[in-house]
Amino acid sequence: MSTNISPYLVDIAIIVFGGVIGSFLNVCIYRLPREKSIVKPSSSCPSCEKPIMFYDNIPIISYLLLKGRCRQCGAHISIRYPMVELITAFLFFMLFKKYGISLELFVGMLFVSLLIAISFIDLDFRIIPDVLSIGGLIIGFVLAFFRKPFFFYMDALYGIFLGGGILFVIAYGYELLRKREGMGGGDIKLLGMIGAFCGIKGVIFSLMSGSLLGTMIGIPMMFIKGEDAKYAIPFGPFLSAGALIFIFLGDRIIYGFFSLIAGK
Repeated sequence: MSTNISPYLVDIAIIVFGGVIGSFLNVCIYRLPREKSIVKPSSSCPSCEKPIMFYDNIPIISYLLLKGRCRQCGAHISIRYPMVELITAFLFFMLFKKYGISLELFVGMLFVSLLIAISFIDLDFRIIPDVLSIGGLIIGFVLAFFRKPFFFYMDALYGIFLGGGILFVIAYGYELLRKREGMGGGDIKLLGMIGAFCGIKGVIFSLMSGSLLGTMIGIPMMFIKGEDAKYAIPFGPFLSAGALIFIFLGDRIIYGFFSLIAGK
């Protein structure tokens, strides 16, 4: 009797797993900035604070069945919750298609989860918790000893110092010239974390693409929100987006860029 598992079942399992992790990330996004435990108590409605039953906490599905409202008090549930679950499930699926069942898949899932949590916390609270950025940096560097190529840990180490160093110099120079803070320390630690997972090339790519995305979105926001626009959109989500682009398309974009320069 054949013991082969249908690839479609594996795909579904990865997507479901991504949704479950996304649900946990929602807990982290809500509780970490408020300095609450992510372990206990169990999930509850932010409005009435009544516990959410397990059948009302199924990723994405429960939100649709409840029509985006709490069963107990009828309060509106933010669309962010299913959005985080969908994004996580989708990115986990794409990672699986890229790496298969491997160490790189595990590393990619961890890295992506950190980026998602950091991005949404930064959007809501304008902070990046050290437990995510510095904790991720340390874990990323430790994992670098087990990844291929064998000496990737050196690239990760250089990426940490380059990532943190570049933004530190930019932030210090901006503050020195403009007499006001232009970039928070959380962004510096985040780019260092990106270096731990992606190395030097990932740091440079994430910074350049993140800056480009930030400029494309930030300039329209300046006209919409006026002089306070610099506070409207934090830089962390753009750095995270740059890192995600690097994971999936970085090598192709870099190759295409240098081929264009070389006239090939």
